[in-house]
Amino acid sequence: MLYARRGALNIKRVALIIISLAFIGAGLNHFLNEDFYISIMPPYLPAHLELVYISGVLEMLGGLALLITRLRRIAGLGLMLLTIAVFPANIHMALHPELYADVASVEALYIRLPLQLVILAWLYWVSQQPSAKERRSNV
Repeated sequence: MLYARRGALNIKRVALIIISLAFIGAGLNHFLNEDFYISIMPPYLPAHLELVYISGVLEMLGGLALLITRLRRIAGLGLMLLTIAVFPANIHMALHPELYADVASVEALYIRLPLQLVILAWLYWVSQQPSAKERRSNV
């Protein structure tokens, strides 16, 4: 029983590290490929470059904060809110696939939309306070 619990805790730890690194990498990518991120901004939003930089910084900080136990819950919440906030860019891409033919297929642009729910669930799962059993196991 203890072995099974530790296995589950290890899975959660690996999932936490993966999503942390994904957000850190995605945030860094906002600075390395800013033109791409500007191109997917819905036209009704102002200050495209500034929003790209702000979201990139928030992604990197959130990814790092997920790795700090005492910041994990607030970081998870913040990244969940950020994921929701950037969702209009994903919708914009799906509604205007002709603008992104060199990036992805129409199907891929639509598949990305429900994947945001997976990311939200993943963030929620890894950022929740550990149970008393998990705390005793030093998660």
